[in-house]
Amino acid sequence: MLAVIAGMYVLADDVGLAVQVPLWVVHGALLFLGIRKFGARESSSYAALFIVVVSSMAVAVAGIARDDLTLQQRGETVVATVVGERLDPADGRKSRDSYYTLEHEDGTRVPGPEMRTTSDLYDVGQTVTVIADPEADLRPQTPGQADATGEVLGAAGFALAAVGSVVWMAWRGAATERETGEAAGRARLRREQEERLREALRAYPADRRGYIKVSSGEYPDLTHGRAARIAWEEGLRAEAAGNRGVWRFGETVIEEVPHR
Repeated sequence: MLAVIAGMYVLADDVGLAVQVPLWVVHGALLFLGIRKFGARESSSYAALFIVVVSSMAVAVAGIARDDLTLQQRGETVVATVVGERLDPADGRKSRDSYYTLEHEDGTRVPGPEMRTTSDLYDVGQTVTVIADPEADLRPQTPGQADATGEVLGAAGFALAAVGSVVWMAWRGAATERETGEAAGRARLRREQEERLREALRAYPADRRGYIKVSSGEYPDLTHGRAARIAWEEGLRAEAAGNRGVWRFGETVIEEVPHR
């Protein structure tokens, strides 16, 4: 998963959504299969979808941070004048970004695309201190806009959420597997004890009152009702009265245990 986040981060600038979306879909399918192998089957599809979503958000936020960090590293701090301003076209109630054309004091244009803000902050003729990209690939930004601390923390948080989901599903799978193994072990012991009880009912002699007695402590995984059912299948009845650490079975009893 971490390798996919790193790989998609590297590919983000080189391939478009037409390639990225199928890659994320393949990643989700592999996550789904991997989580099912953990044993956590009931929520594997939702977990895989959540991991893909937060991983893609980690890549997107990391891409923003990369641009800001690149601008900080190679950018030049200049004082520029706003010589042009425009707004995004109106689109319902959607917020409209503002774009500013900037020029140096000598009249040359600040390199790069127009500076963009999410609200109208500047007017034509106003001066502003910005960090400009000498290679003209990145938009100029104010020093505050170029601070990538929030984006780095955000990308790390999304990646951590994805890792935490994988760890959680692995733990869930291990717990499910352990519970399944314990249940299978108890079922095996119960079958073994049922078979031993059948053999005892067939082999043990009856006492002078006509009861076959067996120690209940030898069959800790069987209830008295289940023992009564096994006896009923063997042609006997289970006595409910006067039992002190033993089960009594006979062809006739004073009070029969309901068998189930």
